[in-house]
Amino acid sequence: MTMPHPFDTAIALVADGEHQFAGHTSTAYANMVGPFGGASAAVMLNAVLKHPQLLGAPVSLTVNFCAGVADGPFVVRVMPARTNRSTQHWVISLLQKNAQNEIETVLSGTAVTANRRSTYSVNDTPMPTMAVPADVPTDARAIPLPWVGRYEMRFAHGGMPQAWDGQAAGEDIDKASLTQMWVRDAPPRPLDFCSLAAMSDIFFPRIFLRRATRVPIGTVSMTVYFHADAAMLAQVGTGYLMGQSRGQVFFNGFFDQTAQMWSETGTLLATTHQVVYYKE
Repeated sequence: MTMPHPFDTAIALVADGEHQFAGHTSTAYANMVGPFGGASAAVMLNAVLKHPQLLGAPVSLTVNFCAGVADGPFVVRVMPARTNRSTQHWVISLLQKNAQNEIETVLSGTAVTANRRSTYSVNDTPMPTMAVPADVPTDARAIPLPWVGRYEMRFAHGGMPQAWDGQAAGEDIDKASLTQMWVRDAPPRPLDFCSLAAMSDIFFPRIFLRRATRVPIGTVSMTVYFHADAAMLAQVGTGYLMGQSRGQVFFNGFFDQTAQMWSETGTLLATTHQVVYYKE
């Protein structure tokens, strides 16, 4: 009997009444506190994709991290807020019981799905030139977070700091918080919308690169925009994605970072933007 991929186990949901699914966090995707945010975002998207009233395929997903997801069971409530002829708007909440046995919202979010029609299409964001995955080594440094081991990461530029010495990233602002890397699931898994959503959160907080200093951080909100259909993701299969991320503004406790995800053949599959809290 073939065992399910750890990612499929982590995002598994079971219908639990109308507009609601039950799930459980996975130790395979554990982070410093609770699960890896990308896995939580994938759970939210999976609830939309499993809903019997689903129209079309994902166009965007926004997840707001209201509180830390605790290890253990949760429920996801997902409602189609409005369905038009070709687009559908969703409201999503992930709920858990607190220490007082009260139900609390720990994640909130929205999504848009749509039936795409063949029309004018062009990519104004070409993939940067980078060595092929086989020529970019994996990072051999051990990072003691289970979710990191669930991905094969090959950094061409901007891996984790070699030394946490508080030194600024340098005078080249274009590269100060830039990461360029190849990434795929470990073990390899065929790409789909849920795994693409999760990998869009693969990039370490940009403030770590910008300052080479460990500071408390937490994603507040992230949005993923999907620029591909299921057939295009199927063509990627278990291949690598080329990911690029950089910070934009660091200001009084919050910064934002953007990222792009291309296939090995240069197709831009997703772009993402998130805002992150940090503390001195």
